[in-house]
Amino acid sequence: MRLLSRPKTYDLNGKVVLITGGNGGIGTATAEELLRRGARVTIADLAADIPERASRLHPIHALGVVTDVRRRGSLADAVAATVDRFGRLDVVIASAGLLPKAATLRTTPESYIDNALAVNVSGVVNTVDAALEQVLAHQGQIVLLSSVFAFVNGMGTIPYAMSKAAVEQLGRGLRIELADAGVSVLTTYFSLVDTAMIKHGVDEDPMVLELLGALPKRMLKRVTPNSAAVAIADGLERRRPRVVHPTRWSAISAARGVIGPALDKNLTSDRTVLNILARLDGRGPQPQTSTPTTSRRKP
Repeated sequence: MRLLSRPKTYDLNGKVVLITGGNGGIGTATAEELLRRGARVTIADLAADIPERASRLHPIHALGVVTDVRRRGSLADAVAATVDRFGRLDVVIASAGLLPKAATLRTTPESYIDNALAVNVSGVVNTVDAALEQVLAHQGQIVLLSSVFAFVNGMGTIPYAMSKAAVEQLGRGLRIELADAGVSVLTTYFSLVDTAMIKHGVDEDPMVLELLGALPKRMLKRVTPNSAAVAIADGLERRRPRVVHPTRWSAISAARGVIGPALDKNLTSDRTVLNILARLDGRGPQPQTSTPTTSRRKP
């Protein structure tokens, strides 16, 4: 493959962006931010009213397409609709995500695990696969939403943490594989973001709040969907390989090889944490309320 040069900055004005999971949260906030910067946006989501929601964002420069990220054909249709409407596709943002109800792995229903991995891992791969030829043709960018849970212990939410670690590895691999083609890959790591997913999956579950209380308070600072969207847009304009938000997590990520094992060791002997996990194990599976394309942010 021939090495292609690319500008170090990326003007979003006039670019066409496909965002999965745009029915609220980070997805919608990112669509709004990119529209403000002159981009044209397709929002792909499972919600039946997504075409109307998109038209309210912008009657001309926003398109909504009902899409199930678990199905590659559905994403191929979303890409085709984008190219038909706007003539091209420059950037794809895999924002669709699902947070299963907190539980120990032993008490997490098989269907919850399968669906979380289908959306958070296979859905991201499907998104990239469907958009890749267009992104390659225009030396564009791919954005993957990982999480600080890619390097923080996933106790009580193991399938989710597993999926975010998988997304991180996808981003790292793609960055190298696509370097010669002039395509940038941006992987984002957000902490707790004030979205409906966090409200239902964290704030409404006292045991989850207790578990989070075992972590240092400075690690629990929340961010808004709008600030996450700005971080994504800025990362695109600078063609950055990673964005960590809040930035205080950057040092933890960089030192994960030391901090992670030390924190894990402390947690294995923390009686408060172990008691909470025992109660979590004892309560059994909880009703699943998250939808397959709920946008994240996410811890």
